[in-house]
Amino acid sequence: MPIDQAAEFDAQPRFRYGARPVPLLGLFRACHPAPAMVVAVLATALTALSGRGATGCALAGLAVLSGQLSVGWCNDRVDLRRDIAAGRADKPLVTGDIRPAAVSVAAGVALAACVPFSLGYGLLAGTVHLVGVAAAWSYNLGVKATVASWLPYAIGFGLLPAAVTLGLPGHPWPAAWAVLAGALLGVGAHAANVLPDIEADTSAGVRGLPQRLGRRRTRVLAVCALFSASAVLVFGPAGPVGAAGWAALAFAASLSGYAVAAPGSGAGGRTPFLAAMAIAVVDVALLLLRGATLA
Repeated sequence: MPIDQAAEFDAQPRFRYGARPVPLLGLFRACHPAPAMVVAVLATALTALSGRGATGCALAGLAVLSGQLSVGWCNDRVDLRRDIAAGRADKPLVTGDIRPAAVSVAAGVALAACVPFSLGYGLLAGTVHLVGVAAAWSYNLGVKATVASWLPYAIGFGLLPAAVTLGLPGHPWPAAWAVLAGALLGVGAHAANVLPDIEADTSAGVRGLPQRLGRRRTRVLAVCALFSASAVLVFGPAGPVGAAGWAALAFAASLSGYAVAAPGSGAGGRTPFLAAMAIAVVDVALLLLRGATLA
């Protein structure tokens, strides 16, 4: 990466939470631990529900976790200049709790570990997972600032069911509804994730699809994509919807209406974001409920 890391780090003002940096804690915080763990646990649970044994579940979980860690560290490293300019005191690279070189090395090590873990789960399944990881890296490395910012999310989430089912005996492709629901969930998660920081991103020169749409239309995009994922997960699989499916769909519909109509459309408003995240939780629950029928 064409950046003089030491000079960049030493020349910029830094913010401290305490008197001394805690490198390991800073490295942990820089990996975006919450989403990394959520996606890894989801992949492991889907693998278990699909019928794989303990070894397969462990490999799937480690593959996804290492991939997500690499993406998180890559994101904070690439965004360092922008985060410094924005005074992001929640970022350990900005506060000086960890050096840029350490984050770069961590991202590379995690990415390298992701390859054998992924291929160990299955050659075809592992290759599909690595394509999803590559899509996430492409987002960090520039696609996030283009009108196609939604595409890496759609690819990564849409391929997750395939990465699970292609590791099963016979290497079956996932059902079309599972891929579509995953892609919609990814697009909705992208729009919802950007929503709280949309003005700051625009000021920093990030011109992804949500920033081009603006806060109001991005809110609608997030809700429509996430609720559409709910509907696909309820009606896509064969068989009766069942009481749980109808209840989940009704709950998602109520959250969708609230997210669109709720106040908080100004800068910093988090109510629509939280409502959208609640719909995403419903979608994840539905995906797990359908986990045994992915293929």
